[in-house]
Amino acid sequence: MPSDAAHPLIHHYRQIHVNDVNIVGGKNASLGEMINHLSQAGVCVPDGFATSAQLYRDFLSQNGLDAPISALLEALDNQTLSLQEVGSEIRTLIKQGNFNSEQQHAILDAYHQLSKKIGVLYASVAVRSSATAEDLPEASFAGQQESYLNIRGDEALIEACKLCFASLYTDRAIVYRQEQGFEHQQVALSIGIQQMIESHSSGVMFSLDTESGFPDVVIINGNWGLGETIVKGSVTPDRFMVYKPLLNQANKQPIIEKQLGNKLEKMVFNPEARLDRPTTSSPTITLPTTHEEQSQFILTDAEILQLTKWAMITERHYGCAMDMEWAKDSQNQQLYMLQARPETVEAHKNDAILINYQLDKTSAPILLEGACVGSAIATGKTYTILSPDDIDKFPQGAILVTERTDPDWVPLMRKASGIITDSGGPTSHAAIVSRELRVPAIVGTEHATQTLTSGQTVTLSCAQRTVGHVYQGAVNYTPQKIDLESLPKTQTQIMINAAMPDGIFHWWQLPSAGIGLTRIEFIISSQIGLHPMALIHPERVTDPNVEQAIRQRCQGTACLTDFFVDNLARGVGKIAASQYPKPVIVRMSDFKSNEYRGLLGGNFFELHEENPMLGLRGASRYYHPSYREAFQLECLAISKARETMGFDNIIVMIPFCRTVTEADNVLEVMAKAGLKRGENGLQVYVMCEIPSNVILAEQFAARFDGFSIGSNDLTQLVLGIDRDSAELKPIFDARDDAVKCLIEQVIRVAHQCGRKVGICGQAPSDHPDFAEFLVSCGIDSISLNPDSFAKGCQVVANAEQALAKKRAQTKPEK
Repeated sequence: MPSDAAHPLIHHYRQIHVNDVNIVGGKNASLGEMINHLSQAGVCVPDGFATSAQLYRDFLSQNGLDAPISALLEALDNQTLSLQEVGSEIRTLIKQGNFNSEQQHAILDAYHQLSKKIGVLYASVAVRSSATAEDLPEASFAGQQESYLNIRGDEALIEACKLCFASLYTDRAIVYRQEQGFEHQQVALSIGIQQMIESHSSGVMFSLDTESGFPDVVIINGNWGLGETIVKGSVTPDRFMVYKPLLNQANKQPIIEKQLGNKLEKMVFNPEARLDRPTTSSPTITLPTTHEEQSQFILTDAEILQLTKWAMITERHYGCAMDMEWAKDSQNQQLYMLQARPETVEAHKNDAILINYQLDKTSAPILLEGACVGSAIATGKTYTILSPDDIDKFPQGAILVTERTDPDWVPLMRKASGIITDSGGPTSHAAIVSRELRVPAIVGTEHATQTLTSGQTVTLSCAQRTVGHVYQGAVNYTPQKIDLESLPKTQTQIMINAAMPDGIFHWWQLPSAGIGLTRIEFIISSQIGLHPMALIHPERVTDPNVEQAIRQRCQGTACLTDFFVDNLARGVGKIAASQYPKPVIVRMSDFKSNEYRGLLGGNFFELHEENPMLGLRGASRYYHPSYREAFQLECLAISKARETMGFDNIIVMIPFCRTVTEADNVLEVMAKAGLKRGENGLQVYVMCEIPSNVILAEQFAARFDGFSIGSNDLTQLVLGIDRDSAELKPIFDARDDAVKCLIEQVIRVAHQCGRKVGICGQAPSDHPDFAEFLVSCGIDSISLNPDSFAKGCQVVANAEQALAKKRAQTKPEK
């Protein structure tokens, strides 16, 4: 059927809008929308054009393909032919077809116009498939059809177009349409032909946290060269996270995560690719990266923030969370947005229901570790598959073990109860599909295919939400469903404790009053791993092996101390972001000397103490010559999180402060390091964990803005019991009358001085009578571990009701 003005064969991107899915498919409709609207807001999008969906229908009709395709699909439905046989035969039929002269002329004429606009004879283009049922909010269809990169020349372009048409019938696309309820022959294919960016670096980004659905961040992943290596999972990419609400505040740079990936290889243009026949030599090649490339971040901070602004513009325009692709041109260093589609997994979860998986305590050996996808747990028998062609060998419900996956693996992945891969990161194909299928996965284990054998029973646990673990054997676990709308309201503020930044966004839905305790030493041990004094005085590290390990750990950072400050600031900032603008109380480091000695380089700076629990710890360290410089780095990190990033909801807390003179010394050191109480709204709390804090509560209240009761240390020092003693455990109880007497006293005195008092720990949740006691004393807040939040809310609500009832019964009659 010849084209006419009403039904053109070609649509240039500036003629296309988001509602044109039926005409040019989802991907092309979105690209047209981006060029027509986002470009006005400063987003750079490479130009191009699309073939019409009608051209595809005409191609099938004029080549006599409709009837044979129908017959093959009927054979699939009747199970007289397998999925692989049907898909292969349909693709062969389409590739053997030919465009008529009008169609070919239309495609090549648009291609020549694009080349002229770019200023070259034959432009290098990306040839992408765009289905008319694609990139919809309820069904992404992403990765179901093929794309062809670095295509140059007339013959190569025409051949790539036919390959795109054929890819509408890949095995994975056929299965996906069946599961989504789309009739195969009701779906047509448009081809997007877009200026190819010769990528210096490229990747993907999301306008929400893909693991938790937390909506206030942008996640950016990237690698050197073209972005295909990320999707294939052959590299661990660099990863960046930015907090959106503070980005537009003046001079704020809320980058809360920067992880250096291994980036072991990159895909680049093949300089030997021929123009006449694309199958003669590959248009792209994969090369190993240099050590310098592996040790450098792919983006500067300014570029990270620029991409984040583009993501926010895109999300605002489309009105939903977005999944985007970006690239940085190697010629002019310009950033480009390549694609944008609605995010279809986390954005459509029920925010009122939180499911928490708890693994029972186990001594089972950990066989493997890797990056976890999701937060669920799966137990089953493993089955190692190295090719998607072996789908029939894979038992339904087994745990898939493989090197990596690509789109051809999707039909097989749908049969799995869990997935474990050797390579890949959180944005690899295995991770993306596992997330969409809601199947727990652990990716990037490095040697799963060598460690695990088919038929072996394992437990795959993503419940830690940081590092995924594969345990030997079947380990019991409990799924906990929390209906957030049914949680009772309490007058006492219920806060949560935060251990580490990784996984903190899992709890963003909890209606907490903020974070009552986050411990800096957890971030230092898990994300930094270095003794800060070893970075300040590397000359005192006399072991060459330790020195080399420290420098290896700090690779990509010019100044060693910057590594400590930047990583600590980002860790604290990420935790603060999870609750912003609600208060987040950050306790400065409280390692004991033996624990500091366990950090890399710690042996060269730490004392050997007989009783570290009562030794150089907490406040006494901060002004002591052996650690004062390191404490100043902690202060610089907090200052950066508050001032540079913008998290002014951070409250600093000082632990184990024995005397008021010590309090004065610490506050003086903090002020000289840029953290002055009262300046820029900075509040400083003190832990109440020593009897002197209670006895001199009025004097401590004059120096601090609030108290947080540390019931474990307070019980230890009031009762004279080693908190770690197994023999004395039966009488170690915060509910002892002596301990309760001091708690009641500090709450009363603090309130008289206009200071708030909170408590951190599980005792209020585990012991309803203790919760009732705290409520009766008028405690301002109770901070619990997140997985105890729901139970704690109910316990405190019951305590408040019981107290109100008692007061009503004892109220004298008028």
